[in-house]
Amino acid sequence: MQLPVLPRILFRAAAAILLAALVWAGLWAAAARAEIPAATGRGLGLAAETVAPAVPDAALAARLFGLPADSRIVVTRQQSTAPSWRVDLDGRTLGLIGSTWELATSTGYSGRPLEVLVAVAPDGVIAGARLMRHNEPVLTLGISDADIAAYVDGFAGYDTAQAATRATGLPDAIARATVSTGVIRDGILRSARILAAAQGGGGVIDRVAYAPADWAALETMGALSHVRVTMADAAGALAGARQPVTPSDAPWLELWAGIIDTPTVGQNLLGAQRLTELAGGLGPGDALLAVMSRGLQSHRGTEWRRSGRFERIEITQGSVTLVPAAEDYTPIAGLSAEGAPELKEASVFRVNADPESGGLDLTRPFAVTVLTARAGRDGDLLVLPVTAEVALPEPFRVTPPAPEEPLWLQAWQEKQPQVVVVGVMLAVLGLILFAQEWIVRRKRLWLGLRLGYLATTLVVLGWWLGAQLSVVQVIAFIHAVLSGFRWETFLVAPLIFVLWSAVALGMLFWGRGVFCGWLCPFGALQELVNQAAQRLGVRQIAVPQALHERLWVVKYSLFVGLVALSFYSMEQALILAEVEPFKTAISMRFLRAWPFVLYVVALLGAGLFIERFYCRYMCPLGAGLALPAKLKIFDWLKRRPQCGRECRLCETKCTVGAIDPLGRINANECVLCLRCQVIMNDEHTCPVLKRRARGAGGGAGGGAGGGMGGSFTAPPIPPAPSPSPALAPASPPAPPPVAPTQVPASAHAASAGVAGPLQPPSFRSQQERT
Repeated sequence: MQLPVLPRILFRAAAAILLAALVWAGLWAAAARAEIPAATGRGLGLAAETVAPAVPDAALAARLFGLPADSRIVVTRQQSTAPSWRVDLDGRTLGLIGSTWELATSTGYSGRPLEVLVAVAPDGVIAGARLMRHNEPVLTLGISDADIAAYVDGFAGYDTAQAATRATGLPDAIARATVSTGVIRDGILRSARILAAAQGGGGVIDRVAYAPADWAALETMGALSHVRVTMADAAGALAGARQPVTPSDAPWLELWAGIIDTPTVGQNLLGAQRLTELAGGLGPGDALLAVMSRGLQSHRGTEWRRSGRFERIEITQGSVTLVPAAEDYTPIAGLSAEGAPELKEASVFRVNADPESGGLDLTRPFAVTVLTARAGRDGDLLVLPVTAEVALPEPFRVTPPAPEEPLWLQAWQEKQPQVVVVGVMLAVLGLILFAQEWIVRRKRLWLGLRLGYLATTLVVLGWWLGAQLSVVQVIAFIHAVLSGFRWETFLVAPLIFVLWSAVALGMLFWGRGVFCGWLCPFGALQELVNQAAQRLGVRQIAVPQALHERLWVVKYSLFVGLVALSFYSMEQALILAEVEPFKTAISMRFLRAWPFVLYVVALLGAGLFIERFYCRYMCPLGAGLALPAKLKIFDWLKRRPQCGRECRLCETKCTVGAIDPLGRINANECVLCLRCQVIMNDEHTCPVLKRRARGAGGGAGGGAGGGMGGSFTAPPIPPAPSPSPALAPASPPAPPPVAPTQVPASAHAASAGVAGPLQPPSFRSQQERT
């Protein structure tokens, strides 16, 4: 019967459309498969298309581990146990980040790459996960990228120590995208467990290595143990059976068994996606055991449906005997390996492979036994065990890595030459400070040592080694003491640690000047620039003492504010710490945005007219060091009773204005440059020594000497008002000249006509009597 014309045309059109749809679907599937060819080599996901895994940067790594994006994160690629990125913060390993595409070849519903970066802490907890790419067609049907990204984010906090089949805390699957979310879940869990294993909890199985292999190759390499019992063997063993076994060469039970966690075995047998699904349900210490068979007998039987245990199967190793449970069983419908035999049954069981919890030790062989039986003539049960001896091949084992050296120890080994350089500089500085009384009597030697050491501090310690101390390190130390001190946090920076150790010891002996006057690269830069300016004739500005002292409030307030702000927000404190120009001028060598460079130039410009302007009024680090410096042991800076009363040369020449109008040295401000000691020991500069020389020479002589920047002639000392001759007492005869000796600080006060000592304890300085 022939259809009318119109229905016939419609029928043919529908058939054509259907055919076209089928052709298009076939081409699309082929293209999708072509994008993900079989992976080869280590890493599972690096296919011939060379789809590279996403690479986490420091900011992304910080977010995955729940830290601020500007944290001092160090991300290091490693290939040792699992291709991943190790994440460190201040010498402490936070965990590993891995790609599901690289570790588990995660492909989506569309068959194309679906990649998630997973961060796992050393304790096996997922710290965070981030969706990096997908090509899921279902996500275009009312499901947004935000939905799938939120699902991925929900894995944060999941403990890989629990098996997925018994897990709690997993995010709920997305409605209308259950296949895609299931694929994502399996990829994340499998990758997370690989990363957890790479950090010490993975036993001995290599769960990463992959190489293509067919069935025969798997048997040859020992991945699958094989045993065959024929009907003839069974007939002999079960001779007393009520129903005799007909002898033949046909298999009574032909059995294969093996551990298939290694992708070379599992992926070749089951396919990448199926292996990922099974591995995603494992807990730490679990392993996948495949049991496959053909023949008259079944390795599964039917009793397990009622009892919940596969009582036909026994897995034994020494005194350990395991019987698989129904909840640990997954049936396998077909195998992917080329050349695989036609099987009657194939099963995968999750088994306990943790010897410490009563499981198998996979470094030693174990037996998989299937108990086959027939009823005997006497009513008893005749049992024929079929046993396959299983051993994990050596290439599929992971040798536990030797304990890694701590990161701080590696840093010290790498920085040995630089530590030696810093050590030599500190030794030279120690000699200078211990021999200061000898050095300050030799002006040229002091000047050469001073300028040479400052230049070395700037160029070597600062610009080459980058060893500029900062108030940020002081704040970090305060927080470490209050929240749990760990030496590793500070040992990870060897040069900074050595410098801080020397500065702490130097403060105990001499005060803050050990660092501020000699070891601060930016302080050295300021002083060298100012010395050059003075040589070029730049006139210096004398800040009135009252204003000078009030400006100290700025740096102390900055220090207190930084410490207080750090307890509220360390991020905000780090922003405020940019008041320090050290990062711009020293660490980054002026290679920074122009506002930062302009700020440094402004400070150096001010320092042309006021020596060490930043050190005097703005440095929070100097303010912080001044507080513990009050505990210093030595007080080797000498003064004379005439200082401040008859001469103020040291006050005007002081590098940072640390000498007050009374001639006292403020230990909180002194940078230990020794300039005042050179002046008072220079007989051509110090008015007291010049007067002594004139007295010794009968009033002749009295040559003019040079100051710090050139010659200096002391201004005439105005005569003190004298009483009338009638009231003036007779002057006692002048005592013979004596050598300078040290006297108590109260002598200065007594000579000035003041009752009691003028100096507070923090202003202590040694006095000389002339």
